[in-house]
Amino acid sequence: MVELSNPKFKKYFGKKVSQTIKKYKLFTYKDRIAVAVSGGKDSTVLLYVLHKLGYNVEGITIDAKIGAYTEKNLENLQKVCKKYKIKLHVISFREEFGKSLCYIRDILKEKGYNYSSCMICGILKRYLLNKYSKKLKFDYLATGHNLDDEAETMAMNLFRNDFRLARRQGPMTGIVRSKKFTQRVKPLYFLKNVEAERYSKLMKFPVNYGICPCSVKAYRREYRTFFKEFE
Repeated sequence: MVELSNPKFKKYFGKKVSQTIKKYKLFTYKDRIAVAVSGGKDSTVLLYVLHKLGYNVEGITIDAKIGAYTEKNLENLQKVCKKYKIKLHVISFREEFGKSLCYIRDILKEKGYNYSSCMICGILKRYLLNKYSKKLKFDYLATGHNLDDEAETMAMNLFRNDFRLARRQGPMTGIVRSKKFTQRVKPLYFLKNVEAERYSKLMKFPVNYGICPCSVKAYRREYRTFFKEFE
């Protein structure tokens, strides 16, 4: 992590995001940007920084209905968006699918599909984010993935011997462009996890720094632990 005084660090962080956007031509000031926000530090920081840089941003959050965990995340997001006058769109699993994430997982398990909560949640959230970013006529969908996330993903693809997925990585994701999908971008691509956390704490954002209770046994957590120990 870059060791700078607090004001200089925030300036460095914003400059790094701006450089990534411009270098990889992620989007322009004329574009409408939907930021996928979860209530965690990365997406909250991204939403605020893009807003501060003058981009036309709105938040989209998917409520998977995981009890008090998602209730608190939604409450935190609403506070941030109200404070900085950023529009927030809330999409609910229960309204879209009729059930919460845990209920959907249990139904699938009864039918012989032993999928993890993270796998189901990821697929359904990506579906809803694309559906509503198209419906609301956004030009791009920005996610809060940082450098650590990308390193973990690369390692996961490597050890699964799945290099096709690795081809989709980068600040602008995917290898095929289609009007059916909103282009996803990752402005935090070259910023570390600890840098995003520091920025969040400096701004005193009301975010949950813990992990989702459903992700305790997630495959990704093995690599997250591995990288922490290695570092």
